[in-house]
Amino acid sequence: MADWLAAIILGLVEGLTEFIPVSSTGHLLLAKSALGLSNEPWDTFIVMIQLGAILAVVALYFGRLWKVLIGLPGKDPSARRFAIAVLLAFFPSALIGLLFHDFIKTVLFNPTIVCVTLILGGFALIALERWAPPAREHDAMGFSLKTALGVGLFQCLSIIPGVSRSGATIVGGLLLGVDKRAAAEFSFFLAIPTMVGAFALDFWESRDFLTGDVIGLIAIGFVVSFLSGLFVVKTMLDFVTRHGFAPFAWWRIVVGALGLALLQAGVLA
Repeated sequence: MADWLAAIILGLVEGLTEFIPVSSTGHLLLAKSALGLSNEPWDTFIVMIQLGAILAVVALYFGRLWKVLIGLPGKDPSARRFAIAVLLAFFPSALIGLLFHDFIKTVLFNPTIVCVTLILGGFALIALERWAPPAREHDAMGFSLKTALGVGLFQCLSIIPGVSRSGATIVGGLLLGVDKRAAAEFSFFLAIPTMVGAFALDFWESRDFLTGDVIGLIAIGFVVSFLSGLFVVKTMLDFVTRHGFAPFAWWRIVVGALGLALLQAGVLA
C-alpha cells in the first residue's frame, strides 16, 4: 500500500475515534499492525496527527473558548474557574506522561494489551450504563474543582493504549455524578491541553525521524483527522444523549475480541 493511502486511512481512524470512548490510539495501533507498517516513523505519525482532531474541537467551540480567554484578564470568575478546572484535570496525566513516556511507547504499545483493554473497557461502560450514580453536575464549563481533579485522575488510566482517553474521562465523570452529555463535552475540552502536550513531547523526542517525506505524511493525516473529527464532534453529543454509551461499549468488545482472534491466527503481529 502506498504511504499516502495509509496516511489517509490512519487519519480517518484517528478523527473518527478520538472523541468517542473506543480508544483512538488502540484503533490506530491495530490498524497500523493490519497495514503492516513499521514502528517508526508510524508510531510518531499516530501521536502527531491527533493534533488535527483536537483542532476540530477548537474550531467548533471557538466562540465559547474565546469568551473564556478574553474573560481571564478581566477576572471573570466563571472563566477563571473553567480554566483552572481544565488545567487541574490535565496535570495528573501530564505528569504521568512525562515520567513514563518511553515505557508507554516501548512496552505498552502492544496489540495484545490493546485488545484486552478494549474488551475490559467495553464491559465497564456497559456496567456504568446500568449503575451510574445520579447526575449532580450538568454544565461541562462549570465543574467543581473536585470533580475536575477526579476526572483528571481517571484520565491517567489512558496511558494504557486501548483504555481510551475519552473513555477514561467519561467513565470518571459518570462515577463522579456528571451527566452523560456534560461528561462527553468536558472530555472534549480536556483533550485540548492533553493532546497538545503529547504532540509537543513526541515532536521533540522524534525530531530525528521528521524528514520531509514523514512531515508530508503527517500533513495528510493531520488534515484528514481534522475533517473527520469535525464530523464526530458535531454529532457525538446528540448521539450520546439519545443512545448512551452502550453502542461504543459493544464496539469495543467486538473489535477487541476480533483483534485477539487475528493475533492468535497470526494475521496481526
